[in-house]
Amino acid sequence: MTAPHLTASTLAVQWAGELLHLLPERALWWPAARVLLIADLHLGKAATYRALGQPVPGGTTQRNLARLDALIACLAPQRLVFLGDFLHAAQARTVLAAVSDWRVRHAGVAMTLVRGNHDSRAGDPPAALGIEVVDEPFLLGPFACCHHPQAHATHFVLAGHLHPVCRLYGPGRDSVRLPCFVSEARQAVLPAFGEFTGGWLMDAAPQRRFYAVGGETVWALPSSD
Repeated sequence: MTAPHLTASTLAVQWAGELLHLLPERALWWPAARVLLIADLHLGKAATYRALGQPVPGGTTQRNLARLDALIACLAPQRLVFLGDFLHAAQARTVLAAVSDWRVRHAGVAMTLVRGNHDSRAGDPPAALGIEVVDEPFLLGPFACCHHPQAHATHFVLAGHLHPVCRLYGPGRDSVRLPCFVSEARQAVLPAFGEFTGGWLMDAAPQRRFYAVGGETVWALPSSD
C-alpha cells in the first residue's frame, strides 16, 4: 500500500532479516506481516493526575486514539501490538468508554497487549474490548515482543518501557530533546506513543543506534562507534 507514512518521512531498517518502517508517529510498521507496533500508550495518564488533584489539561486520550485512527486508516494493519502500558493506572479506567467506542471502529483488526509494569497496576483491559492480553515475550515471527528491554536466546526483541529520547546540539548552547527509536545488536526500543509520557535520555554505547523523531521525519543519527 502506498501511503504518506511510507515516504521519505519514514525510515526503513532491516532487523532480524525483516524490512521495518520507523514512523514519525512513533510507531513501527512491519509491512510483510501487516503488523503495527506501538509502545507505552499510557491511556488515561492525564485523567489519573486529575484524580489525584493535579490540574493537568484533558484531551490526551482522544488525541492518542485519533492518531491511532489515522495510522490504521492509512496502513490497514491486520494486527496491532501494544508493547505494554496500555492504561496508565487504575484511575485511568474512566477512559474505557472512549476506548470501547474506538475499538468498535476497528473491530476487524486483531489486537494484542503485551503486559507492562503499568498494566499490572491498572489491570487488563475488559474482555469485551477483544484485545488479547499476554505476558512477555510474545513471539511473532522472528521477533520477541516485550515491554521491558531484555535479551532473548532466539528472537530479536522489540520493546518499550524506557520512553527513549536523544539530545541534539546546535550552535552555542542550543540543544533539543527528541523522542527516538534505539537499536542494538539483538533488540530495539520504541519511543513512547502516548502524549504526556516524558522521556529518558539514553547514553551512547557501542553498537547502539539512535533514530530521532522530529516533526514529520525519522532519521538515523551518526554512529558514535
